[in-house]
Amino acid sequence: MTTLAVYLMSGPETPDLAEAAVEGGADLVELGFPFSDPLADGPVIRRAAERALERGMRTGACIDCLARVRDRVDVPLVPMTYAALLEAYGYERFVDDIRAAGATSLIVADLPASERRDLRRVQLVAPTSTDERIALAASLTDGWLYLVAVTGTTGVRAEGTPALPELAARARRLTDVPLYAGFGIGTPEQARAAAEVADGVVVGSRAVEVAEDGPTALRELVRSLRLALGTERAE
Repeated sequence: MTTLAVYLMSGPETPDLAEAAVEGGADLVELGFPFSDPLADGPVIRRAAERALERGMRTGACIDCLARVRDRVDVPLVPMTYAALLEAYGYERFVDDIRAAGATSLIVADLPASERRDLRRVQLVAPTSTDERIALAASLTDGWLYLVAVTGTTGVRAEGTPALPELAARARRLTDVPLYAGFGIGTPEQARAAAEVADGVVVGSRAVEVAEDGPTALRELVRSLRLALGTERAE
């Protein structure tokens, strides 16, 4: 069954939102640790990061948020952030602290697979990645390989993710690790289409947008995505 991952920005309300997402059918929750210059993020997540920083969500507060989310849900939790944040906090200290708080893995959006190979994390590849880069990322990734389904930043695209099938096919030829597709996926129809070529689907910007209306709205969005992917949870 296709894994459904939902991205949420860290904040005081995130534990309630994460619980609602899991109740709606999310199998995994990504937690955004906000950064002031998020190059991979589109306008929705950029605004969410700005609001989080204005509310004092620095690294320590985000780790506390992660721990509170872990108290509420038992699905995998994966912080997603940028290398400058780890550099400032300390790489080893960061990994130790998020693991202690309940993180399952880590995504560092702007850290190439060739750098900091000792830092175990989920690797990302994009339609512009070479086969060599995909193979390297797959050999180093933690559990699953993140397929960036569009060229550009996060955010739902009206045209969907036309580059995804070819990227997934290339990755399948190079690795046996599970492939999760994200970026540009926000509707049940887009999620269903992505699931035809990927083992998991990540919904970010749309989830963050709907989360502004509270846990009930988010639960209903996730439920609609879960129904589109099949009602059984991924194992």
